[in-house]
Order: sequence, then C-alpha cells, then structure tokens
Amino acid sequence: MERQARDYSHLLGRLTGISDVTLKAHFGLYEGYVKALNKIETELKSADRGSPNYSYDAFSELKRRMAVPFNGITLHEMYFDNLGATADAGPDGAFEKLAAKSFGSYDAWLEDAKATGVATNGWVVTALDLSTGRLNNLLLDEHHVGYTLAHVPVIVLDTWEHAFYKDFTSKRADYIDCFFKNLNWGVVLGRLDAAAKIGGGAKAGAVVEHAQFRE
Repeated sequence: MERQARDYSHLLGRLTGISDVTLKAHFGLYEGYVKALNKIETELKSADRGSPNYSYDAFSELKRRMAVPFNGITLHEMYFDNLGATADAGPDGAFEKLAAKSFGSYDAWLEDAKATGVATNGWVVTALDLSTGRLNNLLLDEHHVGYTLAHVPVIVLDTWEHAFYKDFTSKRADYIDCFFKNLNWGVVLGRLDAAAKIGGGAKAGAVVEHAQFRE
C-alpha cells in the first residue's frame, strides 16, 4: 500500500510569524518526499538482487537513497506535529527537570538548542539518549546524516531555508526564536512520556524509569 501524505492544513492561520504561504510551500515539499519514497519502494520490488555491489547497481543505490525520503517524511511530520502552541501549555516540571539534569538548567538547554539551529542548514532534534537518560540536541545537516542511535526524538526543528526564508529572509536565528514560541508543548511532553517508557524497559545503564521524571 502506498504511503499517503498527512493533512496539516489545521496549522494554517494558527502560527505566529510563520505565514500560510510558507506553510503551504512546505507542505508541498513534504508531499514530494512521500512520492519519492513510494517510487523507491515500488522500484525495489523489481530490483535485481542477484549481484548487489558497493560501487554501483540499481538495488544498492535504491537502498542507499531510501533513508533520504524516509527521514524526510518522518522529520517533517514530527516538525509539523510539534507546531501550534496553545495559550495554557508550556514546559512542565518533568521537562524542566530533565533539561536541568542534561544541560545544567532549562535556559542552558534552550540556548544550546538555538545555537545548534544556527549552526546547521538542516535539522535540530532534541532527543532522549536511552543510554544516559539525558537530553541531547542533535545536529543533522541532511535528513539521513548525523542522527545518533539510541536517541528518541522529543522536539524537531527544521532549519532548512524553505522553512523560513519567505518570512525571515536570511535571519535564521529570528525564525528559531519564532519556532519556540509556536512549539506545542502538549505534543512534546507526550513524546517525552513515550520515550521514558521505552527507556524504562532497557538494560542497566539506560534511561531512568518514567515515573522518576515526574514531580
């Protein structure tokens, strides 16, 4: 069954500083990744597996490129999902406690996340490291390059120019400030809960049990 792009039209008119023009163009780019992954998966079904080759053959190249649209879809969906701030939601004690454990303070985490965004032309993923139980701000210069294993995404920030140039021109830092004002903390905290449950089932040395994140 072919993958279908998700509908994010509910974000239109809801974001502060990120225009509907930007969002609609961004939706189209995301839909392009869905089409590309469908094409790769279709071609893989009939690709010759008889002589895979590191240097070049169709099967090997399809496999290598598959991560680009796959991660492009996943990152965009997580980005769109964590937009749409609500007036009564913000980081709760659980997130602030974990940020302080990981970076020294919530403000230090936020400063690091914003600096990471300015440092990349790709993505910032605040993720829970299952081996330590701490948050890391991961820098991905491309969809499929730079993601560290054993990390569960909690916040996803797109810093490619298509995400902000129409609204902010080259002022990436201003866009990043705007992103955090639009962050849907309800989604973020739900991801943190889910990540903590995953970590709680890991072997010794893994993330602290979910209940210990809570005040």
